[in-house]
Amino acid sequence: MTNFVLVAGARLGASAWDEVAAELRTAGHRAHPLTLSGLAEKQGVPAGQQTHVQDIVAEVERLDLREVVLVGHSYAGVPVGQAAERIGGRLTRVVFVDSDVPVDGKSFLSGWPSDHVRKEIEENDGYWPLVGADHYADQGLTDEQISRILDGATPHPGATLTEPAVLTRPLGDLPATYIKCLLDGAEPTPVVAELLKSERWDLVEMDTGHWPMYSQPRELARILAESGTATPS
Repeated sequence: MTNFVLVAGARLGASAWDEVAAELRTAGHRAHPLTLSGLAEKQGVPAGQQTHVQDIVAEVERLDLREVVLVGHSYAGVPVGQAAERIGGRLTRVVFVDSDVPVDGKSFLSGWPSDHVRKEIEENDGYWPLVGADHYADQGLTDEQISRILDGATPHPGATLTEPAVLTRPLGDLPATYIKCLLDGAEPTPVVAELLKSERWDLVEMDTGHWPMYSQPRELARILAESGTATPS
């Protein structure tokens, strides 16, 4: 039985996966949504990049999970990608949901123009502040879905965005699926496009926006379930 460890992107906690987790469980899988340190119900817990990596590794070890599919959405692809190489033989696959991926020695903010984000973090006591409903426009979300995202969001610990990733082997060596949400841009980033040249990586496209766990939870759960049964090459 596949164990899915589900990690949402910036500002979001485990509740972002409620609908996806329910679908996975109905299909006979085990779903383990995880809130990272400093977010949602864990607000106030100090967190850096490696804290979030350890959050994921510790959850897998605490529950003694095997046949693990690690799922990282958006920002969470960075700690999930690092955790995937640290859980060894427990890993079946890692799934990146329209996410950034870790690059050794680089931070989440390294790969795109982010001076404005660094300034926002500096001006908000070390946190990336919340955003309004307009941020989620044109991403295939209903007003109700946007309200749910806003209700569940909390400021994001800035150090997790600015501290560098640490990889001990090429990310392309891991069995992986990359889910590209087309309303958020038709093409993967150059870093992801290079990784997709690996025989161990697959690309799946979804005709929705950047938050598919809200906009298309049933379809996302189906894709995750199929990834969990894929044979690592």
